[in-house]
Amino acid sequence: MVTLSIRRGTPADAAALARFAARTFEETFGPDNDPAHLAEHLATAYGEPQQQRELSDPDCITLLIESGGELAGYAQVRRRAAPPCVAEAPVELARFYLDRPWQGRGLAQRLMAAVGESAAELGGGNIWLGVWERNPRAIAFYVKCGFSDAGSTDFFVGADRQTDRVLVAEVDRLRRAVSTAGRGGGA
Repeated sequence: MVTLSIRRGTPADAAALARFAARTFEETFGPDNDPAHLAEHLATAYGEPQQQRELSDPDCITLLIESGGELAGYAQVRRRAAPPCVAEAPVELARFYLDRPWQGRGLAQRLMAAVGESAAELGGGNIWLGVWERNPRAIAFYVKCGFSDAGSTDFFVGADRQTDRVLVAEVDRLRRAVSTAGRGGGA
């Protein structure tokens, strides 16, 4: 039987998280991006110093899913101003990744439930996220969790400007939707 745990990351997790985050981003988006732009993005967004700052930031909660001491996924929730298309959402779901071997096993719902709790802890009545417009699987998952489309915003991978769909959910609705979806079983 596989034992999984979700816990809050600490600055001591920076090196492992930097490696995991860069690898999962590259696996997810690498085939569709210019290698030079991707390398620039990975260096600035996922380096160990950046993870150290994020894990130390009181306005940021990084959740880690572990199995046997190894990372299986992570999410990051933080207080941050929303793009203009979002009326009221002081909390952002900045990152949400599961390692490929763990996808489709119910972990995403467990992690999203923890995201809802973290968003409430940060004082969010609403939570927003940006998801690449060319990632229909992720968009479908977020909609299933209670998010709805509010517009778009730019996202840069290096110097390459891309379009993210901006999705928003009421934190209480998100918590209810994930609780209902999670009753069907899974990991």
